[in-house]
Amino acid sequence: MQGDEIRALRRLQREQGPSSHVFMTEREGPMTPKAFHPHMLRHGCGYALANAGHDTRALQAWLGHKNIQHTVRYTELSPHRFKDFWR
Repeated sequence: MQGDEIRALRRLQREQGPSSHVFMTEREGPMTPKAFHPHMLRHGCGYALANAGHDTRALQAWLGHKNIQHTVRYTELSPHRFKDFWR
């Protein structure tokens, strides 16, 4: 792990409090393979990047999508999609 990743995990630990698990469910239990698939993390990252205003084509490349339509679903749900649209 690199320095920025370690700092992010330490920040997460400070914000969430002590826990024996890095990622927890909304019910504060550990995420298990039955309840969580790694692809869900990928989706979460895609939505976060879209919400941060990243370009759709850049998202497509980062997510490894061959078809732009697979990436568009992330930007369609972004609450900032039309921010400053008329400026």
